Amino acid sequence: MSNHDDIAKVWELIDRIGFCMLATQDGRDIRSRPMSAYTKKNDNAIYFLTDLASHKDDEVARWPNVCLAFADTKGQKYVSVSGSAEISNDRELIREIWSTPAKAWWESAEDPSIRVLKITPSFAEYWDSPGTVMSYIKMAAAAVSSAKPDMGENEKVSL
Repeated sequence: MSNHDDIAKVWELIDRIGFCMLATQDGRDIRSRPMSAYTKKNDNAIYFLTDLASHKDDEVARWPNVCLAFADTKGQKYVSVSGSAEISNDRELIREIWSTPAKAWWESAEDPSIRVLKITPSFAEYWDSPGTVMSYIKMAAAAVSSAKPDMGENEKVSL
């Protein structure tokens, strides 16, 4: 696969999986929490809606390097994205990316406590395996033959 194809694959997997664990730094500790992602490939950005009062906003203001871990365990597809984060109060973007999952936290996109967390990815790694059943079959066959199994694609990609 070419680098262009690998980059396209990263964005495709992120869009398909949709939810991730966002890891931020809090001094010496690293904290993760589930988040619903909104991507804009042309902006080279992954967006999240967040609340003004949340700890993650303070954390990314102090330590902007973050990691996003996307996982589709049933399909055996994974993406890890490293990048830098920033918080904004872009009301137009908030309305644009507002969707059903956000209704669990706020009544409407007009809630003044909503902020946008923008991640600008710099690096990603993905794993795209043929699926759980096929992966188990390949691992079993490899164990019997002492060969390494072909578990699908794994690529490191600069974004």
